Amino acid sequence: MKLPVPEPGLVIRYSYLWASEAQLRREEGVKDRPCAIVLVVRNEADDLIVRVLPVTHSPPNDPQEALEMPAATKARLGLNAERSWVVLTESNEFAWPGPDLRPAVPGDAGSVAFGFLPPRFFRALRDRLVELHRQRRHARVSRTE
Repeated sequence: MKLPVPEPGLVIRYSYLWASEAQLRREEGVKDRPCAIVLVVRNEADDLIVRVLPVTHSPPNDPQEALEMPAATKARLGLNAERSWVVLTESNEFAWPGPDLRPAVPGDAGSVAFGFLPPRFFRALRDRLVELHRQRRHARVSRTE
C-alpha cells in the first residue's frame, strides 16, 4: 500500500524527537508515537513540509499546553484506551515522507496513518496552538535526514 497524502488532522505513526532531546543533540526519537499533522506546505524546492504535534500519555503540567484526545476518537483511530494528550508546546517539522515515519504493519507504508481527528477537535487544537505560538510558548524542531 502506498503512503497517504499528508493533510492537517491526519494522525500518523512517527519517531518524534522531543525538543529536550534535540537540545542534547540527539537526532533520533526514542519512541514511535502517534502524532497529529497540523500544517502542510510546499517549500521553494516543491517539497512537502509537514509539521506534527506529539501524542503522549503524560498529562500536562499546565492544561493550556495540551489537549486531551477524546476516548471515542482514540478508539476510532485504533489507539489504546489510556488517556492521551496532544502536546501543543512543541512540534517536529520534516520533508514528507522522511525517514522517521513508521508503519504499524511492517512492509505496509499505508499503515503509517491511523486516520483523521474530528474537525471540531482539530479546530480547537489549531486555535490553541496559534495562541501558544503568539505567546512564544511553542518550540519547533526541524528534522533532517
